[in-house]
Amino acid sequence: MQAASLTRSTAIEAIDTLIEAQVLRELPNARDAGQYRAGRPARRFELRSDAGVIVALDAGDTHLTAAIADLAGETIVRSQIPLSPAQSVDDRRAAIVGHVQATLADARITADRVLALCAGVAAPVTRRGASPPHPEGFWERTNPGLIDALHDWADVVEVKNDAQLAAAAEGTDGGAVGCRDYVALLAGERLGAGVVVDGHLLHGAHGGVGEMFAFDYIRDVDSAFGLGPSLERHARELISRAVAGGAEAGEAEAGRAGAGERRAGLAALDPAAVHGREVLELAAAGDPLAREATDAVGRVLARIVGVLGNMFDPERVIVCGAIADGIQPVLDAAQRTLAAQIHLPAPALLSSTLGGDVVIRGALARARECARASALPRRVARAARPA
Repeated sequence: MQAASLTRSTAIEAIDTLIEAQVLRELPNARDAGQYRAGRPARRFELRSDAGVIVALDAGDTHLTAAIADLAGETIVRSQIPLSPAQSVDDRRAAIVGHVQATLADARITADRVLALCAGVAAPVTRRGASPPHPEGFWERTNPGLIDALHDWADVVEVKNDAQLAAAAEGTDGGAVGCRDYVALLAGERLGAGVVVDGHLLHGAHGGVGEMFAFDYIRDVDSAFGLGPSLERHARELISRAVAGGAEAGEAEAGRAGAGERRAGLAALDPAAVHGREVLELAAAGDPLAREATDAVGRVLARIVGVLGNMFDPERVIVCGAIADGIQPVLDAAQRTLAAQIHLPAPALLSSTLGGDVVIRGALARARECARASALPRRVARAARPA
């Protein structure tokens, strides 16, 4: 009553409407629940978790993850299929729509129960849900007209940039809870940033805030490749150097075991098959060559965070995505040189605890917000309309 500035009778009438619309459920009153003290026992209500469902999608370049949850946030079903970067726009759109249909069917959920749907894509997205043209067609393929293909699937349908959804996830139950100024740096195959300033997620005219292609032109960064590919590139160079040095030493020590047999740690790996996670694990274990790789990538990360810090003045920068698990050696290296990259106080540099689920969790958070703020009120209004 106080929050809504309503009289008791008006509040009860509104609540009865919500019960009739099957949005609220009345619980036993305070006396029956053992919480009665004095006076009239308070009536008690809860949001019905079965009032509808929300659907979230993470449409990455090589995978599609779908999750369906109730309004309490409990996941009902989750599924994943591979996507091919070689798919045409039409084939990709058909695969995504077909997977949504199959996931709902497997969960025995009819389309009329879906309140809100949010899809995350690896492309800038306008407020209407479309992506601007890309010089090589990547954005149009990554977001193959999903806002139009899915617009009939729920009361509210949104398509969002994946890094912006990562920022939503970090602000809801990650490293930015209670923080009003932060950057969620999605650092998988390519970099992307969700930027929150004064509590508002920045968007831009074409959804381009946080797109990182500008780093192609930043000295000492030179690309928008993610931290994993950067680690692998530096590791390959270091392994090749170690192999060349070991071969020279082996030729000078005739009769002794070959240099290849004496190599260990990062130097013993096949440079063509080295993976970023292997480099991180070896660096954490103290391997000097792996530490050299993480230090090099840390200096690049410091440069990136310095640019973002000078532009947006965040309190925190949170490295997100599957790469965040184990990224600490890179963060430690970045922190050592970060102060020299920024005139403002340097932001705290954190690794996300949400792992590879950060985008789907952000999509669920956004869909739940849309369901409560928009979809449920619309359904209540329709239910209250005279026949």
